[in-house]
Amino acid sequence: MWKKLLGTLWRGAPKRVRRWSVWLAEPRFMVTVGAIVLDEGGRVLLLQHEFRTGSGWGIPGGFLERGEQPLEALRRELREEVGIELDAAELVRVRTLSRPQQVEIHFRCRMRAGARAEPRSMEINSVGWFEATALPPELSRDQRRIIADALAGGANPAE
Repeated sequence: MWKKLLGTLWRGAPKRVRRWSVWLAEPRFMVTVGAIVLDEGGRVLLLQHEFRTGSGWGIPGGFLERGEQPLEALRRELREEVGIELDAAELVRVRTLSRPQQVEIHFRCRMRAGARAEPRSMEINSVGWFEATALPPELSRDQRRIIADALAGGANPAE
């Protein structure tokens, strides 16, 4: 009986009230994209980021803007940060983090032949291409795992 009554009240409530109710009750997440970018030789692109904790080394990526699709955001971030375009991108994994409340979407990418990655943003200190067996020692364990999974053919995309 209560269930039926609540359903009737919910359906009869103005759309604005229903939206605000959901907005207040449901968790909100930041959404980010990350790229495991490979060059023609299979080396991995890493960026030394000014605002990243630790050594600053990590895979390129960033936040989605309102209404932006993940692959569009990834292409935008790569253009803005290092000036490269992609030939191909394949979904590797999607995961949620509880702290910070974030959804991460990772892609394995191949950059356009002849492109050259160089810092184009004040956020980026330097750009490096690394063999999978010679990643910077300061690179986090999590970033190493993401790279290893992408190079091995991908983890469970919906991890």
